[in-house]
Amino acid sequence: MISVVVVTAATGAALAGCMPGQSETQDKDPAAVAAAAKASAASAEAKKATLLKAKAAAAAQAHANELGQIPVLMYHRVVEKPATQDDRTPKQFRTELERLAREGYVPITAAEYVGGHIDIPAGRHPVVLTFDDSSPSQFDLDGTGAPKADTAVAILQDVAKQHPGFRAVGTFYVTRDMFGKATPEEGAQMLMWLRDKGFDIGNHTRDHKSLRGKPQNQVASEVAAGHKLITNLINSGPVTLALPYGNQPNQKDWGLKGSSGDVSYDYGGVFLAGYTPAESPFNKKFDPVGIPRIRSMDKTGDCAKFCSIAWLDWLQAHGDERYTSDGDVKTVAFPKFKTPFMTKRFTDRALPY
Repeated sequence: MISVVVVTAATGAALAGCMPGQSETQDKDPAAVAAAAKASAASAEAKKATLLKAKAAAAAQAHANELGQIPVLMYHRVVEKPATQDDRTPKQFRTELERLAREGYVPITAAEYVGGHIDIPAGRHPVVLTFDDSSPSQFDLDGTGAPKADTAVAILQDVAKQHPGFRAVGTFYVTRDMFGKATPEEGAQMLMWLRDKGFDIGNHTRDHKSLRGKPQNQVASEVAAGHKLITNLINSGPVTLALPYGNQPNQKDWGLKGSSGDVSYDYGGVFLAGYTPAESPFNKKFDPVGIPRIRSMDKTGDCAKFCSIAWLDWLQAHGDERYTSDGDVKTVAFPKFKTPFMTKRFTDRALPY
């Protein structure tokens, strides 16, 4: 009998322990639950405020201005003996890249630019390197599968190796010439190599005909043909268009969005051919249907004011006007007085300081 009593007592004690006590009843009290939730939310908000304050302080330390201007440089052929005003020698091209590296620029692609994905270190400045017309002088492969010496890609990669943090990326606006390759297989090899190395392939139309003055269906046909030229060779479509000769169609947005036959396109930006730095994609002045580019050239003639050397000089002298990164791709940092210039599209990332 004694053993039975002990077991019963133990069982009763165990059952008592499983029943709701005073503490658990309090935990389920709606007022207590609400108070706990409010305290947790307040704690989370306090942590968030502390983090934002730290990020703002870091942005101020870097003199971040992610609403500032970005140079989009335009290149054509890179040859020893220039035949047109658009040509640059390998030495001139290398010299310009080395200057960009020294002055804190980091290359990004046109797709990254228009998409607002500018992931560069704090205190550095983005630059977009664009190459028109898919010339063999821009890119070709040697017998080992490496870029041929003195092509734009080879020079860019070499400068990047010598300057850590300077990315070897750019955007190639291709046409049917496709780097001088005769077969679709060769063209595909070129585009796949560039894409796999982080370069961006953009549409320059298939036949490089001016779109000015043409009806909408013809504009769409020209753009769609360039789009299909690329997507027939690689399984990723272009994100941007560079207008042939920089000539806009009668309605600017015809180059941005349209369709022809079985091809539709909807781009993040359309690039012109000159002559000023471009607006930050986070700035309300950013115009996706008319993004300016800067021709690479020395300070001579019209280029004394409107080409790359002149504009790089100006941006260096007016550092508060150019885009300077805060180092955090998830935020858009800028001095508080620039708040009215922030575009609504990215307000959730705004970090005024």
